[in-house]
Amino acid sequence: MPVSLTLVCLWVVAAGLAGALPRRFHWPCAWGLVVAGIPLLGFVTLQAGPVWGLVALACGASVLRWPLRRFGQRLRRALDRPPG
Repeated sequence: MPVSLTLVCLWVVAAGLAGALPRRFHWPCAWGLVVAGIPLLGFVTLQAGPVWGLVALACGASVLRWPLRRFGQRLRRALDRPPG
């Protein structure tokens, strides 16, 4: 198993542990996982190929669904504003 996929497995375990923490720690942990996950996603794609990169992206999106929803809401609000 490539090193990058092992690191992704450890990232998923860390995400599970972060979810078990009290609620006040969820958002700081989520941002830490995002910051760690973006370069890890590139490393997986580089080392294991684009199919495994998409699999890792799907895993990350399923774990971090709330930050993705918030980002989508903010993006939609920004695009709905009239220019000026």
